[in-house]
Amino acid sequence: MAEISHRPLRELIEIFGGCNEYFTEMISANAYCAGGPFEAWYDDALPRPEKTVYQLVGADTEKLVQAASLLDQKDCKGIDINMGCSAPLIAKTGAGISWMKSIDEAGLMISRVRHSVKRRLSVKLRIGFNDDFEYLCRFCKRLEEEGVELITLHPRTAKEKFKRRARWEYVAALKRELKILVAGNGDINSIEDISKRCQDCDALMIGRLAIRQPWIFSQAQNIDNSSLPLSTKPSETFLEETGLHFLELLAKYQPPEFHLSRARRFFSYFCDNLTWGNHVKNLLNREKDLVGIEKTWKNYFNNERL
Repeated sequence: MAEISHRPLRELIEIFGGCNEYFTEMISANAYCAGGPFEAWYDDALPRPEKTVYQLVGADTEKLVQAASLLDQKDCKGIDINMGCSAPLIAKTGAGISWMKSIDEAGLMISRVRHSVKRRLSVKLRIGFNDDFEYLCRFCKRLEEEGVELITLHPRTAKEKFKRRARWEYVAALKRELKILVAGNGDINSIEDISKRCQDCDALMIGRLAIRQPWIFSQAQNIDNSSLPLSTKPSETFLEETGLHFLELLAKYQPPEFHLSRARRFFSYFCDNLTWGNHVKNLLNREKDLVGIEKTWKNYFNNERL
């Protein structure tokens, strides 16, 4: 997730027990190869590089191969090629979901990347530009043939965004069609959703819920323990301390240029835990630095409704 799948969030999740794998923010292959000024922040795989997957996005095969090769030399879990992002700024360049327009072009690119890296190679994608499961299967089988070891499917088409429910039946069906691992992503909004979707795929990719509830992964470990409740409501003290801890991690592990955007992005989801969440989001968005955000956050819990 742009502006959120960074080291501070991973550090926060690790405090609550961590998860099996972390995926970085999208790393632009072009910018990475050019040695952009902020690339060192994007390829920071700490605190658990052995569980961190570098996510690459780009339209140029040569740049993707070069960037993948460079990242493969770092300590990491693997390399992921994003073929699912449908944001106009990404898609119009030929990157992200645009790769799903041609099975042959995508297959040739993946073949090149596969031969340039030794670590696990994965791909994240959507159903495609149309609701065509047969095309999706052919596309994914070509990726499988070229050496992809894991496919994560967000089961919506390019234009649907979040307007329509995720078609989890497509995830389950794709899992039956492929020999490689299939992960599912989309509409996982609670621990109950995690429990429900586990049977549909080999793994679940959790996005926004991991920001709202960074402790969700530790809760998921108890899904099979019928003696424990699936979900519990955190106390206000716990929420205040968690938000403050995130701000500390953000200041420590991200450059000043990233502070405001990353803080606003985090609290746009984390505030959903609050009774007056939308009100607090608006207040936080008015602040110009982390000091102001911290003060406003504390004021809410001191019952100073500004």
